[in-house]
Amino acid sequence: MEEEIKQKLLIEAEKPEHDEVPFKDKLWTETKKMWIVAGPAIFTRFSTFGISVISQAFVGHIGSTELAGYSLVVTVLLRFANGILLGMASALETLCGQSYGAKQYHMLGIYLQRSWIVLTMCAICLLPLFIFTTYILRALGQDESIVEVAGNISLWLIPVMFSFIPSFTCQMYLQAQSKNMIIAYLAAFSLSIHILLSWLLTVKYKFGIPGAMASTILAYWIPNIGQLAFVTCGGCPETWKGFSFLAFKDLFPIIKLSLSSGAMLCLELWYSTVLILLTGNMKNAEVSIDALAICLNINGWEMMISFGFLAAASVRVSNELGRGSSKDAKFSIVVTVLTSFIIGFILFLVFLSLRGKLAYLFTENPKVADAVSDLSPLLAFSILMNSIQPVLSGVAVGAGWQSIVAYVNIACYYLVGIPVGVVLGYVIHLQVKGVWIGMLFGTFVQTIILIIVTCKTDWEKQVSLARNRINKWYVADSEEQPNTQP
Repeated sequence: MEEEIKQKLLIEAEKPEHDEVPFKDKLWTETKKMWIVAGPAIFTRFSTFGISVISQAFVGHIGSTELAGYSLVVTVLLRFANGILLGMASALETLCGQSYGAKQYHMLGIYLQRSWIVLTMCAICLLPLFIFTTYILRALGQDESIVEVAGNISLWLIPVMFSFIPSFTCQMYLQAQSKNMIIAYLAAFSLSIHILLSWLLTVKYKFGIPGAMASTILAYWIPNIGQLAFVTCGGCPETWKGFSFLAFKDLFPIIKLSLSSGAMLCLELWYSTVLILLTGNMKNAEVSIDALAICLNINGWEMMISFGFLAAASVRVSNELGRGSSKDAKFSIVVTVLTSFIIGFILFLVFLSLRGKLAYLFTENPKVADAVSDLSPLLAFSILMNSIQPVLSGVAVGAGWQSIVAYVNIACYYLVGIPVGVVLGYVIHLQVKGVWIGMLFGTFVQTIILIIVTCKTDWEKQVSLARNRINKWYVADSEEQPNTQP
């Protein structure tokens, strides 16, 4: 039985690559494949990130202290949880993408269920951070008035944290099959509802923080209900075969890859969290936190474009490696990186010219707006570098070498970026500017290293590694369920 399965997989994986086609046609085909994933992914991430930004905008008009508390808890706590859960869920991108490329469709549903189990256990472990936020932030030396507001908001964010589990996993499961238009539709609907409810509950009826957070919770859960219904009620007949006890089998390899994925993305997403904490200990902390949080949110919103291309790079690379085509995998990397960079350069010029004008979307405080204007050149350069670095991280996810990137992130962010930021911010007294320059320097070093790693990678070897992974897990699960047809 095992030999027959392996032979079938090898025959499928070793099919010859497509005949040579004109470069123009090849570029057009690859571009279409990329945008099928990247377009809906960008829109979805814009909409999802927009939920947080809209909440922040309405909270900012409640009061400056409320804005600082919201910014602190969302940027520090929620991003911490988001980083862990998103990172661990990204293991699903590798597994589903490569399995789909190898045409082992039924395995995608099993991987999805295994990821639900792993992420739920992880979310339960994170609960104490949300419950004891007040004490944690106070111990970190944050301003007392801000801490009290942040502690109240953190309890409202518990349902938001659990919403990440179906959100991230279903998105990656559907993206691997290029079926993510449904996600975009749901995200647009949810964002529209959120804008209306936020206005009603915070502006018209003056419910304050409870009104803003109630709308936020609903906005995060509406897309999840729709995605789960789509997956389990016939939207994915090839890849969803129903709930299975196989989901509880061989969890350790999923956990291992999830931890590597989590370490890779967490170290990256927590980088800005450290910046907020460093800023919270500076003079005039409220204005500094507000200004940096606004810039990071604008930067984060723009990064949703790069994350869309990250998803595209991950899906295209994993699909081609699963299919056994190293040549097409490399070509997809070049097309995706160049497209993202061109868009990033255009946005770099736009944000360099806008400077602090966007600050008034989030605050009415002229001091905060002036501080944002002062940070705008650094924001523009961050946007430029973000057009390359996340896409290369997507390549790593697609290839399954997240652990390598995790080590790169540790070195670049925590041994280079943060120390340089501390020296410039506190020793040379550049304050927030110095901290951000350190962040940019760490990101620049990381980008250079990722470019070198990607260029030096033996992609034929990556095809073999992907094939071995698929063979190993497919054989194990087929022995448990012999009647399953690939």
